[in-house]
Amino acid sequence: MLNFRSILKILQFLKLLIFLFLENLIFLIFPPRKKSFAGEIVLITGSANGVGRQIALNFAPLGATLVLWDIDDEGNKETCRLAQKNGAKRVFAYHCDCSNREEVYEQADKVRKEVGDVTVLINNGGVLLGKKFCDIPDADFEKTLRVNFLSQVWTCKAFLPAMMTCNRGYLVSTASASGLLGVYRMSDYAGSKYAVIGMMEALASELYHAGKQGIKTTIICPSFINTELAEDFQPQRCVEGRIIMHRTAHSIARLGSLQCCSHCGHQLRWGQSRACTNVIKIHTVQSVFNLFW
Repeated sequence: MLNFRSILKILQFLKLLIFLFLENLIFLIFPPRKKSFAGEIVLITGSANGVGRQIALNFAPLGATLVLWDIDDEGNKETCRLAQKNGAKRVFAYHCDCSNREEVYEQADKVRKEVGDVTVLINNGGVLLGKKFCDIPDADFEKTLRVNFLSQVWTCKAFLPAMMTCNRGYLVSTASASGLLGVYRMSDYAGSKYAVIGMMEALASELYHAGKQGIKTTIICPSFINTELAEDFQPQRCVEGRIIMHRTAHSIARLGSLQCCSHCGHQLRWGQSRACTNVIKIHTVQSVFNLFW
């Protein structure tokens, strides 16, 4: 017999499912206006493959200048070539180990001098070990935190001041569903993603109270995606299946407006907290609304 709490959860799920179905049906009939990225300088970390590459390819025909950061030079060159093939006029590829603070700041200075001030920052780089907590060496745990979390601290510190000067820009952080719910064999990864979410929410609050509402802050929380990152990791106790990489990247590339964000999935917003108005958490899930994309 189902107890009252179980029935309530089922009803809440059905309510959410109906909402998502109707929302995406509306956007299918009345597509949102496409945002122009002409004149924008978009920097993408982790661009050599996977979601990072697909984000670059989705931005390529939109008129943006692309700045690609990755430690994989060959993969980054291929992303550069594909982006140009897809219509990008200006693409700059840089070797950058985002786990190295000095290198992040050094490459950021280089970008400012050679390309200009970044107006759209997409922190996408990450690592996933998929080991049990006690099996993770301290050095590897620290590396996960540097790549997944501290790299985002450093890139935001490097590029946010210019955005604040003109009160205009976008900060997009790739977190994870595991940053909302801890997952088996992902203690280091989940910890780093929880940190990303907390930092970006706090940063959005700071920007609001500083009167910088022109800077939008977005957090992406996808589930497992079919990329090289998760190629060798087969989770045994997770909540969802994997997500098609191209859909996630396409959704991220359309983040210029709230309407576009809703296509990725369910939105969580804090209506009671004006300080968090510009923070949008997105759970990109493989479910019914993907059928309408």
